[in-house]
Amino acid sequence: MAARDPMRVHTIFYVADQAKAASFYSHVLDATPVLDVTGMTEFAISEETVLGLMPESGIRRLLGDKLPAFHGSPVTARAELYLVVEDPGACHSRALEAGALELSGLELRDWGDHVAYSIDPDGYVLAFASRAER
Repeated sequence: MAARDPMRVHTIFYVADQAKAASFYSHVLDATPVLDVTGMTEFAISEETVLGLMPESGIRRLLGDKLPAFHGSPVTARAELYLVVEDPGACHSRALEAGALELSGLELRDWGDHVAYSIDPDGYVLAFASRAER
């Protein structure tokens, strides 16, 4: 049996303004995109994980009428990106500086992680966490 390459995960956020979202995440992640072309910006989170930013109009073009519209939904947060990082406080601060709204400061949570929560301009919840001593 042939050896398999490790799975690579691409999480893609559909954003209102690709350039603004790219600037926001460049600041928050303190990183330069590994890809930045019309229709897609990507950040390497790790060797196996990529965060992509695609304009909402781009996914609509790709999937057309098959994609249901969720505008007007009572759900205000679209998804959560939970990042385990070395310094969650610094990441959280950069998110706030870049325009995120704070949902909860850095606290020890009942599952054992120290986590701070914010929400980005497109409605995605950002969780910056570190593992507590277990």
